[in-house]
Amino acid sequence: MKADIRDKVLSSADNGVITSAMITKMGLHRSVLTGLVDSGELVRCSRGIYMLSDAWQDDYKLLQERYSQGIISHQTALYLHGYSEQVPLSFHMTFPTNYNSPSLNSENVTVTRVIPKNYSLGITEVETPYGNKVRAYDLERTLCDIVRGSGENIQIIQFAMKKYASDRNHDINRLMAYAKQLRVEPKIQRYMEVLL
Repeated sequence: MKADIRDKVLSSADNGVITSAMITKMGLHRSVLTGLVDSGELVRCSRGIYMLSDAWQDDYKLLQERYSQGIISHQTALYLHGYSEQVPLSFHMTFPTNYNSPSLNSENVTVTRVIPKNYSLGITEVETPYGNKVRAYDLERTLCDIVRGSGENIQIIQFAMKKYASDRNHDINRLMAYAKQLRVEPKIQRYMEVLL
């Protein structure tokens, strides 16, 4: 492989991640990736997703690359926002109701599906512990989701709600608007009445 092609491909890595779609966009044949895997410069993570061999594996980033419609949510988003001290044992992602990927069953992912109107509500970017940007729900949406969810740890919810109430940057109007749309207004209101 020519050194200039090799350098072009390796320098295009997005925080250590290279996808076959990126290679196609550059006008290169995907066999370039096979050559870089064979030489040990790339590691194949999953179908169409590769990492530089010396990069740290960021599972948050890789999951989002694999399932581009997935939004990091619930306790996983809470952790990334710094509102939970407990590292999630599995990832939680939200997808539109019409999204289906059989390979999700083999991942360490808890899946929530929502109607399109609620799917796009509160999408933002957050930083992973490895410094990569991923799409997740904002803090207000995440609080509504964890209050709404069944089987959520009550201590995690209480910790997050207390921290939110004492945070100078909280946006109660946004929280209440989301709570109304997601039909958890009474629950959110109870927490806020006690904490504010």
